[in-house]
Amino acid sequence: MFDNLSEDTNPSLTKFEQMLKTNQVLFFDALEFENIIHHYIDFAQFNLAKKAIKMGMEQHPQNVELMLLKSEILLMDDDFKKAEDMLNIIEKISPEHEEIFLQRSNISSKKKDHLKAIEFLKKALEVTDEPSEIWNLLGMEYLFLEDYIKAKDFFYKCVKENSHDYQSLYNLLYCYEQLGEDIEAINTLNNLLEINPYSEVAWHQLGKIYIKINKLEEALSAFEFAIISDDCFTGAYIEKGNLLEQMGRLNEAIDNFEFSLNFTDPSAFVNHKIGVCHLKLGNDKLAIRYFEESIKLEPNHEKSWLALIDFLIDTKDFLKAKHYVNKALQSNSDNTDLWKKSALIHFELNYYEETAVGCETAINLGNHDIQNWTMWMDSLMLVNDWQSALKIGEQALQYHKKNAPILYRIAGCKFRLGDQNEAQLIFNQIKNEIKIPRNINHLFPELIKL
Repeated sequence: MFDNLSEDTNPSLTKFEQMLKTNQVLFFDALEFENIIHHYIDFAQFNLAKKAIKMGMEQHPQNVELMLLKSEILLMDDDFKKAEDMLNIIEKISPEHEEIFLQRSNISSKKKDHLKAIEFLKKALEVTDEPSEIWNLLGMEYLFLEDYIKAKDFFYKCVKENSHDYQSLYNLLYCYEQLGEDIEAINTLNNLLEINPYSEVAWHQLGKIYIKINKLEEALSAFEFAIISDDCFTGAYIEKGNLLEQMGRLNEAIDNFEFSLNFTDPSAFVNHKIGVCHLKLGNDKLAIRYFEESIKLEPNHEKSWLALIDFLIDTKDFLKAKHYVNKALQSNSDNTDLWKKSALIHFELNYYEETAVGCETAINLGNHDIQNWTMWMDSLMLVNDWQSALKIGEQALQYHKKNAPILYRIAGCKFRLGDQNEAQLIFNQIKNEIKIPRNINHLFPELIKL
């Protein structure tokens, strides 16, 4: 129970734990109890924190700090009524205590009454000596209200006060993004960099915004400065690699992706990106090697599976593509793109039953792409299952009304099922809108001749 506690550095804690083991009742001053309780809260050992609060209040019943810790624990348990009752008692003893306003703000926020929460935070602001934390909380409440202008003002105060407050910086940049204020975001980051020119986070974020407004050379410079500021900053190498890939500087992109691997565990994403660059360079064998490594690291890395399968489809190696798509679906059975690829591969191999399964599964998972419907119909028509194909075609029209390729297939099914007049009527409506599919034009040539 106490394995993660340091007995050498916290004698009060050691003493308290020894008391729990022996059922003795020892005396602690209020500050000792505060430290013990904070320790247990920090380690999420709330039952022990509650025991310490109970004993602490028995020994120091009017101590405001212990009472505030009790109300904090009640808040963590979402026991708002008891927490408010405790705060009312504390208020009579210390009416201007900052923590009273902060906890009441927390209660209001949890009740979704963000305007009331803001009122309490502004009262806390009047009595605090350290406003930064309250500015941050005010920014968060305004974010809940989607009032990005006011949220922005408070987060800006935080980062102006402390250029290393990166959480507030991220929130500030989010506000700028929601307001479409890219230039303001750039100006803010540049101002921060004047104060802290080696802020790798600020350079990194600056580069991302420059990409957004299509200033690619400026973005590249920003990422390079991020790396100068911290030459182990993995994110900057990856962003720089992405940008170099976008700029067509593929070998340089590969260098940056590979360099990023020096500072982190092997990454499926990075291996995938290296594979993509090699594929664009025509280094097919290297590309396949990196895609396979990506999949080995993360078996459900869908992009690498799809890239590998697409390459095999493009090179007409359908048997190997079939092997890989079946393996991919073992760990990505809810991926509609993989089911669609499975249908296509099996269709090319004349495995029409498996084609139908692929199309049906992709559609059931929500992919109503026209190709899924037409390939499903074709797989049924090619085995002369006209009735089933007609049924699928009628379902398809619910998603693709008056679609000529579907109507052509429906006309063919009706012709084969003996309803020649209806078939001809449908065909006449769409015959000038469609190129007859080569893979099924032999199934009902009479229809075309009529």
